[in-house]
Amino acid sequence: MKTPSFLQSLVTFSAIICVIGFGHFYLHTSLHSLMLISLIIAGFSALPLSQDRFTSIRKAMNKGIQTALPAIYIFLLIGVLIAALIQSGTLASLIYYGLTFISPSIFLPAGLLLCSLMSIATGTSWGTVGTAGVVLVSLGQTMGLPIPIIAGMVVSGASFGDKMSPVSDTTNLAAMSSGTDLYRHIKSMTYTTGPAFLITLIIFSFIGIFYSQNSHTQIDLSIILSAITHTYSVSLLSLLPLAVMIIMSLKKYSAEVAMLSASTVAVILAIWLQNADLSAVLASLYKGGDFSTGLNDLDILFNRGGMASMMWTLSLALMALALGGILNHFGFLHVLIKGILVKVKRTGTLVATTILACFIGNVAMGEAYMSIILGGSLFGEAFDDQSLDRSVMSRSLEEGATLTTALIPWTTAGAFFSSSLGVNVFDYAPWAILNWLNPLLSIAFAYLGIAMFKKTSSLTYKPTT
Repeated sequence: MKTPSFLQSLVTFSAIICVIGFGHFYLHTSLHSLMLISLIIAGFSALPLSQDRFTSIRKAMNKGIQTALPAIYIFLLIGVLIAALIQSGTLASLIYYGLTFISPSIFLPAGLLLCSLMSIATGTSWGTVGTAGVVLVSLGQTMGLPIPIIAGMVVSGASFGDKMSPVSDTTNLAAMSSGTDLYRHIKSMTYTTGPAFLITLIIFSFIGIFYSQNSHTQIDLSIILSAITHTYSVSLLSLLPLAVMIIMSLKKYSAEVAMLSASTVAVILAIWLQNADLSAVLASLYKGGDFSTGLNDLDILFNRGGMASMMWTLSLALMALALGGILNHFGFLHVLIKGILVKVKRTGTLVATTILACFIGNVAMGEAYMSIILGGSLFGEAFDDQSLDRSVMSRSLEEGATLTTALIPWTTAGAFFSSSLGVNVFDYAPWAILNWLNPLLSIAFAYLGIAMFKKTSSLTYKPTT
């Protein structure tokens, strides 16, 4: 198989970025159509490099999709879980108790800490967003807080926990791809992620105080609570599916098993506790609910979920993964990054290039895993040449790949978060403060020589320039 030139790689990638950027922000057209055009551009560009023409291109597309098959299963199951939690009254009960006992002024910082702790414990941002995140968005919305801000808080907390957890797949993958110890990797990340998280917490605390002055009055709350109790049987027992989900996640059961178990318990509670019809409950697992509370905002919350609600997201993610398969298999990204890397001389520029390359990898391949693996294979020698500890490289891979994937609509994570929370990625992205602040802070630290560890036996602070 031939290798593309740097110019060919640059032109191909630039054309794809221009199509998506112009089409989405100027024409405001469908991302699916833009992704299809991008697939055609990548296919035609790869055609001269392929020995058997379309066959190898199709195999590359298939390979790109195969890498994310577990994520595809979770896409479908999260739609089922959301519908089941609504049918069982779990979501309604959480909203009821939340409005009764939680002050809007502490909701955002408390939610950030909750999502962070849950994601650290379970090692998955997806599980946190799909469970606690859905509940927090629904609860915050009834308090009168803007949904994009709540979603940004959820994504920030879930991403922090996923990045810092020793049981997270991306955390282990970044350490492994960089050839460094797992806990050395996590310790290195605390120097950049810790300050970013603290700043994020302070910002959300001030935002919460500001919006608490404009939250619902007592009369508004009584109307909302009354609508909930007239539609559902509110009970602590209805929280059982969420407890099952959290316990199984903490015990390290696979996400699929935990979601199916929680959904099964929720279906049983819907029939027993809410007196719901079995056929209606089963139908909702595919198409979502059909509730009428008398309040439009509550109806929107309670008529979500189902496998059908995930199909827009799933189809977009499949196309993005197929595109990433072509760009990765035929070496377009490898050649592009290598061509840029030869001009990197300073340590600060190396860190910035690593983070940017992982972000570009997410944009092109739609998946953080491939960006981390690609970055690990490309940048190792460059960090060694500058006598930098590999833990600096591993944290840069996570800051460029793990964090930014939530900010791109067509990545598996971005599409999943958007569908689960019911918010467009570009709407919540400015409020996913940790996800963009941490990479920027890391780049600034690199140029200032802060936490740039040299090859030593321990992570002793040694500033470099």
